[in-house]
Amino acid sequence: MTLPQSAASAVSASAAAASAASAPQTQTQTQTQTQTSAPVERPLVQYKPKALSLTINGKAVGPMQVPEGLMMIEFLHEYAGLTGSRLGCGQGVCHACVVILDKTDGTSEEMRTCITGAHFFNGRTIRTVEGHAKRNDAGEVVELSPIQQKFLEHFSFQCGYCTPGFVNAATVLIERLKREPVAKADVESTILSALDGHLCRCTGYVRYYEAVKDVVMTTPGLVKDAA
Repeated sequence: MTLPQSAASAVSASAAAASAASAPQTQTQTQTQTQTSAPVERPLVQYKPKALSLTINGKAVGPMQVPEGLMMIEFLHEYAGLTGSRLGCGQGVCHACVVILDKTDGTSEEMRTCITGAHFFNGRTIRTVEGHAKRNDAGEVVELSPIQQKFLEHFSFQCGYCTPGFVNAATVLIERLKREPVAKADVESTILSALDGHLCRCTGYVRYYEAVKDVVMTTPGLVKDAA
């Protein structure tokens, strides 16, 4: 017996539905069920605590247990309570986060703390922007460093976010010139080179430069042939 076309279509549809019901779940259905299930945390990196000791602004810090892989900027903010260093780009480009690393040979250099792990500084000596001004026994600032004072006098900054980095960079420069004075003809290029890596979102470069030049030219012994 031959079924009418409409009846045959109905039978085919019914069979297809039954087949679909008994078939394995599709990828979309599986993903939907997975999404509705409880999430499972799988951190990419398992940080383990590790002892850290260093000297910051002339004071011994630690030993304390600090997670491996923690960036120095985070250690300064969260463990040492020193928030003067700024986290800017987080990629080591803007230099707002730099601290001064004091070496055993008496020299010093800037170190970017947003891309340098805290344990790199284990056993080492650093200075942050909080360590430049003179303080009394109560911890109150009684005198700014020459660089800090000139930055104020020249109105070198607006928002001030990049200022700690510029203070440290200029401090490293002045200390280097005390050891190795520069010729007067090379003062401008020397300052530009020292500040070149630092970015200022308010474009205060000219006044930063002028303030540093003021310190260089008025501090005896930094320029070989200064008048």
